[in-house]
Amino acid sequence: MQEAPKPRYALRLAALSFGMLLPSLGTSIANVALPSLKLAFGAGSQEVQWVVIAYLMSITALLVTAGRLGDLFGKRRLLLAGMGLFALAALLAALAPALWIVILARGLQGIGAAAMMSLTVAAVGDMVPKDRAGSAIGLLGTVSAVGTAIGPSLGGVLIAFFGWHAVFALMALAGAAALAFAWPLLPRDTPTRTRPVSFDIPGTIVLTLAIAAFALATTLAPMGLLNAALLGLFMIALATFIFIEKRSQAPLLQLRLLKSHGLSAGLVSLGLVSAILMTTLVVGPLYLSTVLGLGPATTGLVMSIGPVVAALVGYPAGLLVDRFGHAAASSVGLAGVLAGTLLMSFLPPILGVPGYAGSLVVITAAYAVFLAANNTGIMTGAGKEQRGVVSALLSLARNLGLIAGASAMGSVFALGSAGLAPLHLAQGGETGLRITFLLAAILASIALVTTLWSRWSAGRPPEVGRQAGVP
Repeated sequence: MQEAPKPRYALRLAALSFGMLLPSLGTSIANVALPSLKLAFGAGSQEVQWVVIAYLMSITALLVTAGRLGDLFGKRRLLLAGMGLFALAALLAALAPALWIVILARGLQGIGAAAMMSLTVAAVGDMVPKDRAGSAIGLLGTVSAVGTAIGPSLGGVLIAFFGWHAVFALMALAGAAALAFAWPLLPRDTPTRTRPVSFDIPGTIVLTLAIAAFALATTLAPMGLLNAALLGLFMIALATFIFIEKRSQAPLLQLRLLKSHGLSAGLVSLGLVSAILMTTLVVGPLYLSTVLGLGPATTGLVMSIGPVVAALVGYPAGLLVDRFGHAAASSVGLAGVLAGTLLMSFLPPILGVPGYAGSLVVITAAYAVFLAANNTGIMTGAGKEQRGVVSALLSLARNLGLIAGASAMGSVFALGSAGLAPLHLAQGGETGLRITFLLAAILASIALVTTLWSRWSAGRPPEVGRQAGVP
């Protein structure tokens, strides 16, 4: 893609915003349709869950592949194809006569969402002026948060009036509208290679298998031998992937990229902080309902504070990044997340709902600042031919953090609530909350130290790709 002149970048940024809105909407709006799908097809809860799992699995497993394909064959081409596939798959789900077809369609929809998630942020570096990259990425974060926030309520209204089919029909219309809007606005891809393109098929298959195994191992319940076997498969596949990439003439992922201090630290920090964010989403409803005694409506209202804050803070956070630089903003964001987790450990048992809500505001706002700063710093330093795969790595780190956070931190809360006799801690949700968010504070501290160490060891923010010797 060609970098956009400043007067035109706003329309192109609006087109890119669809690429962030649709994947997040596709996750949150479908969740509320699960009870209706269960009744419509006479299925069990575990079967219906695959409507969500298939979508998230496709996204997580194919992010890096989609990013690499965008680097090789053009970001515009792959981004538009993702929008089209998202719309067609949603239409298939809306018309599905059987649950297995809905699940299949959701898997296909996830492939389209993976292309959008991995290439939307990458395209910012190609078409948005560099001095506005922070605000652009911040705006994309806001749009993603809006999709997450409005999905449940919008889906609930559609199901109440038109049934579950309407949820998928709306996504089909939204995907088609996004494609029609973006087609004339996104600039044509410019050739960057003179030699024939080669794609790493063995590496793609093995990496997809590794990520899928990890995602399944951390989402399938109850935990047992199958989960352990999947984790073993993940480790074997990951080792095989590294072996393949070291010997490939055209690797899916150039391992030298990960030698960049800035990229490695950014990915680790993003994964850790995403796990913390997911902790608020998993533990929050349990604590609010079982300990504070809130009803479903009030619990939902309190939990909606997070997405609302993220939507309000995302764009201003990007402006702060443009004004003060991504390094300072990233450190401030991580320090804010650390402060928020410590507040969450102690305030809710003392102040009740206001304590929980206030702590949630701090965590979510700080997360939005960190996300804008971290992504801006990494993407503006990425070599042009690596932006797709680097953007995909960012999305992958975030998704894996969310998945691991949901599983691990939910288990920590359950164990903490049961009481820890060796530490003389009483049973109850307050103990579970305190232990969980003290652990989250440790994760935030690791993220902050990792970021500061990488900055100190590099001496300056490195250029991803070029710093690592990647052309």
